[in-house]
Amino acid sequence: MSLPICVTCGVQYSSPRDDCPICEDPRQYVPVEGQQWTSLEALRTGHKNAIRDEGALVGIGTEPRFAIGQRALLVPHSDGNVLWDCVSLLDDETEREIDSRGGLHAIAISHPHYYSTMVEWAHRFDCPVWLHSDDRAWAMREDPKLRFWSGETHDLGDGLTLIRCGGHFAGGTVLHRAGDLLAGDIVQVIPDRAWVSFMYSFPNFIPLGESEIRSIEAALEPFAFERIYGAWWGTVIPRDGKGIVQRSAQRYVDALNGNLP
Repeated sequence: MSLPICVTCGVQYSSPRDDCPICEDPRQYVPVEGQQWTSLEALRTGHKNAIRDEGALVGIGTEPRFAIGQRALLVPHSDGNVLWDCVSLLDDETEREIDSRGGLHAIAISHPHYYSTMVEWAHRFDCPVWLHSDDRAWAMREDPKLRFWSGETHDLGDGLTLIRCGGHFAGGTVLHRAGDLLAGDIVQVIPDRAWVSFMYSFPNFIPLGESEIRSIEAALEPFAFERIYGAWWGTVIPRDGKGIVQRSAQRYVDALNGNLP
């Protein structure tokens, strides 16, 4: 059965509907043209996934750009991979490429804007999808492959740890491995790569409050990392990632309090 996918956020729903709750939420938006839908079958006719190196990892991103435009990352895990974040398009070429690299042991997603067609991916690669339980209400397709973890951290094994930072969403999650922080846009890599930022809503320019910024900073404090991988192609900070997060958190709080020069 062809299931509807929101053109604006890329999330797949379990049945046809008129509205997209994810886009009607203040963190996202419904375009002025109104709600529009597509399907996985339609995406396969006009789009493809680019699969190429992204820093020390492999990225997967849809071309031409679709919905929010994020790219996913393959993270080595034992003799396979964990897929960090997800994209809506899954086609034969993508499947073959991932199979050739060892397949997927699990999928983990930072927040609901990137839930995309996660159930399709989970069934194709016969793996669980790890989501934080605080965001359970935003999973628009119920499925046994969805695994909701709770608390502040979750160990995926082989040195991979999910960390709940909150902020953008209550269950906003990042993935840590030795030297790396895979941040989605929970921690947003900005153009100069010398700073990061944090927002409640990026498209609507709604900032987070000081307490949320300090909570993100505290959640990351126990973990060492040099590199930060953001959510889009090329958004990689190569060094001093933890220092950049700390300085950026203080700059953000200073801005909220009117203390920037």
